[in-house]
Formats: sequence, structure tokens, C-alpha cells
Amino acid sequence: MTPVPIQVWDYREEYEAEREAIADAIERVMRSGRLILGENVRNFEERFASYCGVRYGVGVNSGTDALFLALKALDIGPGDEVITVSNTAVPTVAAIISTGAAARFVDIDPRTYLMDAALLEAAITPRTRCILAVHLFGQCVRMEDVRVLAQRHDLRVVEDCAQAHGAERRGVKAGAMSDLAAFSFYPTKILGGYGDGGMVVAGDEQMAARLRRLRMYGMEGTYYSEEHGYNSRLDELHAAILLTKLDHLDSYIERRQTIASRYDEELADTGLALPKTDAGNLHAYYLYVARHPERDRIIEELARRDIVVNVSYPWPIHVMRAYESLGYHQGDFPETEAAANEIFSLPMYPSLAEAAQARVCDALHEILK
Repeated sequence: MTPVPIQVWDYREEYEAEREAIADAIERVMRSGRLILGENVRNFEERFASYCGVRYGVGVNSGTDALFLALKALDIGPGDEVITVSNTAVPTVAAIISTGAAARFVDIDPRTYLMDAALLEAAITPRTRCILAVHLFGQCVRMEDVRVLAQRHDLRVVEDCAQAHGAERRGVKAGAMSDLAAFSFYPTKILGGYGDGGMVVAGDEQMAARLRRLRMYGMEGTYYSEEHGYNSRLDELHAAILLTKLDHLDSYIERRQTIASRYDEELADTGLALPKTDAGNLHAYYLYVARHPERDRIIEELARRDIVVNVSYPWPIHVMRAYESLGYHQGDFPETEAAANEIFSLPMYPSLAEAAQARVCDALHEILK
């Protein structure tokens, strides 16, 4: 019998378990008479912000827009520089460039693949206005170091929390350690919907009010713009679905941690470099990222066994044609480039069956023996 393929991510079993609650939420929205910026969006904004330990949330239509609007709300624009990492998803840098600002990169810590905060000061120029810290793969950057440096140089700080719902740094949740923080609710995320969605969380009331204007054409009322704005609204249907899933967020994270612990135990003697949790971090395991110099061979061998894995990310941003104008070249960030050649993500999602995970581990033992 041909084995059932194991996907790197799959939502279908989780959906079946939650289908009734989701269907009820959709039905309530459809019967409410309000599809845009109604009570579901407001409730989700309040509850998710509270979960993060922040006062305000502003729902938008994607994680990319959440980053873009956060930067716009901080008046980042042409002539400015934003420091971030090249080891990230394209949307992080796309959001910076879309404001008219330039991205300036620092290398990563090779243990965690996160921004190396010790390199930030050397990257600051007279044009630097903001540090955009990316909480990658489910754990947080050392934000205490970022904030000290930002305060010293009068810089703003934005957290990219697209992969870090529920992650913590020294007991503080991702999203509560900066001026503004951006979240994505793309389906694969730790808290994912069934389409695009995002949110900016903020501790400042005036900043939240500005973000609400920016997401809707710069309007505070109807038909009158106070400033140039955009069309970026989280809709009622997605907000209602995300409200039902928010109740399960901690259990999703606990399940991911259980799966990660099993990988840690089962793969300890394979020669793979397994994920390292930085001291002071609670890892939410958006991804379980392993590393090996024969990464491409391993992926091919797994595929022959109907096991799908992923590489996040095979190309650092600074070597992409789209961002040649930033002036970087191959070799500029050796740790980022080395990781891109060797890392890969094993199947990781709350409904991953124990038997499927065992099959992944057995396959890796066989490939790496």
C-alpha cells in the first residue's frame, strides 16, 4: 500500500475538529447585516491585543500591510533607513521598500537564526529611523538589547511577529516589546485563518487611532479623509473565524511544543543540528528548523518517501534581483547565507499525528545512518 503523503503543514484535520464552531461564527456574520468593520473585528482586536499584553489592536488585511502601516504610522518614508535581517520572508522587506525607505541588514545569530543584536550599532547611519526585529520561526529576538540601543540613538522599534503568536521573551509576549508590532493571520501561522489577515498592536491610543485612519483611506468618519490612507481592513468573516480559533491558541502552542520535544528526542543522534531556544525565550514553534550540510539530498530522499518538508528561506533577501538596488552582494552576510544553504523545516502543525511524526523520524534515521 502506498503511504499517505505527510505534508509540512495541513489544516484539514484541525478544521474538522473546529468546523461546527467556525460554521456558527460564519452564520452569525452572514445574518448580522454587517460585513466590514463590525463587532467581530472590534472584539477580535480587543481580545488579541489583550492576549499580547497590549492595549490596542487594529485589524488589517494582511501581515504585510500590518508591517507597512506600522511603518507609515511612525512616519517612516523616503530618505529613511530601517534596520532588519535578510533571513526573513520577502514581506518584511517589501513593506519597508513600499514606504519609500531603504532596508539595511545585519547578520544573524547562527544558533537561533534571529537578528544578532550585537551587530546593530555598527549598522546605524544618520538616516536610520527604525529597527524592525523579526521574531522568526516561533521565538523572539533579544528585545532588551534592541530597546537599549534604540533608546540611545532615538530610534523607533517595530516587531515582525508574523511567526511568533504567543512566543515570549523573559515573560513578555511577542508584540509587547516595541512601539508597534505586526501580526499575520495567514493560514499557516500559529493563529491562522482561512485567507489573508493581519493586525498591528499598539500601546499608544493616538497611534492606534492613526492606524485606524490609515487602514481606511485616512478617514475617521464617512467620505472625508484626514490624511492620505489605504484600503486595508480585516473583514468580519475572518475576524469571526479568528475569534473562535483564538480560544485554542495556547493549546495549539502546547501541541507544537510537544511535537518539537519529540523531534528533539528522536533526532538527537542523527547528526542534524536541531533548533536551539535562546535563554529567556518561550518558543512557540511556528516551524521546527533543522540544519545539515547535505540538506538538498535529505529533502530529495524524504520526497521519495512521500514526506514534504520546506526551506524557510532558500534565498536571503539581499541576493534577490528585486532588491539589488539596496547595494548588497553575495558574501555580505555569511551566517545568513550559510543558513540558507543548510536549513529546512520538518512537518509541524498541531494535528500532526504521532504515527506520521514517527515516520518522519524513522526516515531521517534511515537517510542519515
